[in-house]
Amino acid sequence: MDMRDIAKIAGVSSATVSRVINGSNLVRPATAEHVRKVIEETNFVPNGSATTLKYGKSSTYGLIIPDITNPFFPEFIHCFEGILVEKNRDMLMATTDFHVSKIQQTIRRMLVRQVDGVALLAAEIETGPIEALLHNRVPLVTMDRRMVSRGLSDVSIDFASGMREAVKHLKRLRHRKIAYIGGSAGLTISDHRVEAFKQAMVEAGLKVNPAYVRVGDYRITGGEAGMAELLGLKDPPTAVMAVNDLTAIGALRLMHRQGVGVPDDISVVGFDDIALSDIMYPPLTTIRLPRQELAEVFFKALDAFRKDPHAAGIQYVVSTSLVIRDSTGPLRPRS
Repeated sequence: MDMRDIAKIAGVSSATVSRVINGSNLVRPATAEHVRKVIEETNFVPNGSATTLKYGKSSTYGLIIPDITNPFFPEFIHCFEGILVEKNRDMLMATTDFHVSKIQQTIRRMLVRQVDGVALLAAEIETGPIEALLHNRVPLVTMDRRMVSRGLSDVSIDFASGMREAVKHLKRLRHRKIAYIGGSAGLTISDHRVEAFKQAMVEAGLKVNPAYVRVGDYRITGGEAGMAELLGLKDPPTAVMAVNDLTAIGALRLMHRQGVGVPDDISVVGFDDIALSDIMYPPLTTIRLPRQELAEVFFKALDAFRKDPHAAGIQYVVSTSLVIRDSTGPLRPRS
């Protein structure tokens, strides 16, 4: 069965069926609904390759993430895919595992598939892959790169809003010795997060102790290593903030093994608010980066290029907020 068969059953032209499949607004709503009903009843699957060849659009967006093992990204994918399904679009996903070379391979694959745009949530990107996309008129939307140009938009994360709330919360609990376990060194997004932490400390009138700022890797192992270093100090911190929830979970696991109480001995704050953070013990105080809103903004940014892939890029912003749970508590005197 092809579009001609659907057209015959629906009593319309093949061109009308094609327009309905491709989301054209040139078809009257009642007619479009009738055609969609016929398509659903006949279980018709359009030939995506033929549609791409005819119209130059695949109705597919590429999505590149750095780490599928981090629950934050599957949660984002769930939200993003839901939006695409609702808008009758498809998704081609790839993960980089933090390897720059994989981005180049992935982008080549997406160019071959003629995606209509690419959402890049991986921070480890060089100029070359970006130029390859823009040269082929494939728009790109990055996360927290904070650079825009023609065909290139960015979704920046307002880390400062959540960090400010978190530091104020810890200060109200009488904590002054606040540490930070960051992300992989050299990544722009890692720099943005640690700078937001330092700025929040300054605004709260608290001193940033360089010995309390440690480098992690966005994973549980990095949180364990960073926490071990902090506990090895002669004067360890009374509170720890982490670059993401996995890092915070690693810190919690290390403290549990060493008999350090949370929050009795040390308070812990994560970042992202993954679903796991609310069901672990103790439930994790964390800075929420809303996945649904983030997915909606990425789709909006990509869809803005639909008419003109070379249009001027836009800088979008997504805010963060503090979610208080049981991993933070009042400072208690140390014996």
